[in-house]
Amino acid sequence: MRKQLSFKIENAEVFKDALLCWAQQFDEVVWSDSNNHLSDYNSFEAVLATEALTSLCTDSQNAFESLKQYQEQTKDWLFGYLSYDLKNDVERLDSKNYDGLEFPELYFFQPKKIVMINGDTVYFNYLNMVADEIEIDYNAIVACVNDAVVEETEKTNISIKMRIFKDEYFKMVRSMLSHIHRGDIYEANFCQEFYLENTQIDALRTYRKLNSISRAPFATFLKLNDKYLLSASPERYLRKDGVKIISQPIKGTAKRSVNKEEDKKLQFDLQSDEKERAENIMIVDLVRNDLSKSALKGSVVVEELCKVYSFSQVHQMISTISSEVAVDRNPVEIIKETFPMGSMTGAPKISAMRIIEELESFKRGLYSGAVGYFTPDSDFDFNVVIRSILYNESKQYVSYSVGSAITAKAIPEKEYEECLLKAKAMRQVLEG
Repeated sequence: MRKQLSFKIENAEVFKDALLCWAQQFDEVVWSDSNNHLSDYNSFEAVLATEALTSLCTDSQNAFESLKQYQEQTKDWLFGYLSYDLKNDVERLDSKNYDGLEFPELYFFQPKKIVMINGDTVYFNYLNMVADEIEIDYNAIVACVNDAVVEETEKTNISIKMRIFKDEYFKMVRSMLSHIHRGDIYEANFCQEFYLENTQIDALRTYRKLNSISRAPFATFLKLNDKYLLSASPERYLRKDGVKIISQPIKGTAKRSVNKEEDKKLQFDLQSDEKERAENIMIVDLVRNDLSKSALKGSVVVEELCKVYSFSQVHQMISTISSEVAVDRNPVEIIKETFPMGSMTGAPKISAMRIIEELESFKRGLYSGAVGYFTPDSDFDFNVVIRSILYNESKQYVSYSVGSAITAKAIPEKEYEECLLKAKAMRQVLEG
């Protein structure tokens, strides 16, 4: 049985920092923060899950079946992630590219401690707790306030390496374009990795700095022993709320400007850009097809098409697609039928994933996968792992990856510039 207790807090932002600081004592931590982005689809402003009672860690073989059994057995809150390479469980695919991070391909845990923040109230939801444990932890978190000051990142002399260089990137994009012109695919998301070897970072401090720059609606701090995800994701992959399923793919990016008039023009130009709209609409069609596998007949609806939203670093074109499912539809099966998300693969999806594996130079792993949770009522919510720094502390390996959608009208030089724009915040944080 879980026990719940709530407290009023004076400053939610200060409490968030203290809460995340307090959580560092645990081996398993998942923190999600909406950064006060208002949405009809958010259940809370921020949530922390920590201290595993049970867990599931596996490679891609039969991963979704294992997760399905785990979710059905626990019928409790589960937090964790799905790596991109679970594609190999969904389809007859493989992953042979270099993996510097070595994250498990799927990891979920049943947390003893969940802390949610909404407005001026913090809610504690504890499993198998001892007497007064919530009050003791609340006081310990409050005591962390003075330790949770966001510090400026110091200047460093680190040298960020590229897995492929500019000329090789152009070559691979041209190869992808040849597949498109032959009719093998219509669109594919091509990604590249930037990395650091023999490097140690302060994971919490790095996350705070990244979050302060980006203020993204699906920001995530994940810690699993020596492995970390520091994410400023702007994208929702998939949410289940009762019988309703929601997907919000992003395709279309433009830079911001400090000049208001120029910024408005950049936003307008993105909204009007035929190529960017075509990219988005192709993925909307793919998502509609994916959702239809589990949807009740006639329930798949495009609620919002190619709407431009503005974030701290970039303007993004986002669409919202929803559907309805039967009450008894298994939540893991819904995810499996749509995974990996269309915005990070392409169309047709299977052909795009094969070509991506052939042309990319690294194993994506958790990058372009998803982090999120299941509720005891079999609802769920997952982001898309982009705009993120991944860190294996034991290997002293740091990585961030970026990509763009390649369509028939793609110009390699412009796609490269888009990648650098998306990489800006991560590079800035790591270099100081």
